[in-house]
Amino acid sequence: MAFHSIPQHPRRSKIGRVLRDFVPPARAGRIVANHPPAWFQYASGISEHGDSVTPEEKISPAQARRIALAAQGFGTARPASPHQGHLRRTVERLGLHQIDSVNVLTRAHYLPAFSRLGAYDQDLLNRAAWGRRGERRLFEYWAHEASLLPLATHPLLRWRMDRADRGAAGYSSMRAIARDRRAEAMAVLDRIRQEGPLAASDFESSRTGWWEWSASKAMLEWLFYAGHITTATRRRSFERVYDLTERVIPAAILALPTPPEAEAHRQLIDRAARALGIATAGELRDYFRLAPEDARIAIATLVEEGVLIPATVPGWPPAFLHHEARRPRRIEARALLAPFDPLIWERGRTERLFAFRYRIEIYVPLAKRQHGYYVLPFLLGDRLVARVDLKADRKSARLLVLAVHREPDAPAETDEALKVELLLLAQWLGLSEVSAPSR
Repeated sequence: MAFHSIPQHPRRSKIGRVLRDFVPPARAGRIVANHPPAWFQYASGISEHGDSVTPEEKISPAQARRIALAAQGFGTARPASPHQGHLRRTVERLGLHQIDSVNVLTRAHYLPAFSRLGAYDQDLLNRAAWGRRGERRLFEYWAHEASLLPLATHPLLRWRMDRADRGAAGYSSMRAIARDRRAEAMAVLDRIRQEGPLAASDFESSRTGWWEWSASKAMLEWLFYAGHITTATRRRSFERVYDLTERVIPAAILALPTPPEAEAHRQLIDRAARALGIATAGELRDYFRLAPEDARIAIATLVEEGVLIPATVPGWPPAFLHHEARRPRRIEARALLAPFDPLIWERGRTERLFAFRYRIEIYVPLAKRQHGYYVLPFLLGDRLVARVDLKADRKSARLLVLAVHREPDAPAETDEALKVELLLLAQWLGLSEVSAPSR
């Protein structure tokens, strides 16, 4: 798949690369002067005196928590009647919805919008992600794991597609396809081109069976990673159905210029910082899974531009505050959070923000589980006050509350607030009853 590219200078050295990508020639001379600018100090890890750079702004843990919650969309009341505009703004604010196939309650990508908007129509998300080409607002790709992303993000991830196409990204098996099995992959691509949308299971035959299916599945995954194909729709089993990218992504999006890698990294870090509010370098990098060096240079650039403000939070590694981050004095939220919600998906960050140790126990043997199979933290105000093990029993139309574990400092109103949220969740899922554990 060919995209329009913004010209980029050839790169000769690390320092030259930094200069060409981030500063115009008139400013480049500063690097060799006696007083290097702050962004370069951060990029190199040293100050003009050879010491570590001192962050500028002091943020308390409580402030950091409220900043993070507001950035994640918990700083305002839920709309009375959520519509497509609310959903669009929520996905744009978060930058992505992580996809996961576990369907104990509902699939993970539906839950972040519910946590922030309340009982929205899931068909709004279905149409935005897998509807007709003209009404699509989202696309699937690898960002923070498999994700649904706003279409405007597509140009910012083409560098990753290009690396995959060249065999310079991905697992060794993906690289091997690009290097040694490209002709086979192109044959799979030709079949989609001729026959239309296909899933991996469509490549199985009674003659060759499992091998053909597994080999074709690997080819499809590489073609997807390299941007040649994308998800056209999902079957009831949640299996991906692939089609040519140019038959799925709107033409106006494909016509957008492809920024140089360094500029794409800068914009992705900016989006991550907006979504997180305040974050460490590792958290900014992890949001879109950038390489450490790519993220470090992008952060340095944003510091120099004033987009990111270095900050200190007691008990945190060095942090960065987005210059447009809201700083509310109070947060009045009430939400159940999916295990893959971007507020809590980075477990170390969750512990720092909320003093709440959270681990998903889906893959933990039953006898060793501490809290349950599919446990959702419960946010009340600006604290995580409980964890709830939930399951949707669709045959009996009941929301099963298998266990509730309250935090030691949970306020007195926790039970009543949780009851309200569980009833809302059941209604949203089309379940007629909430079945709670006996005390």
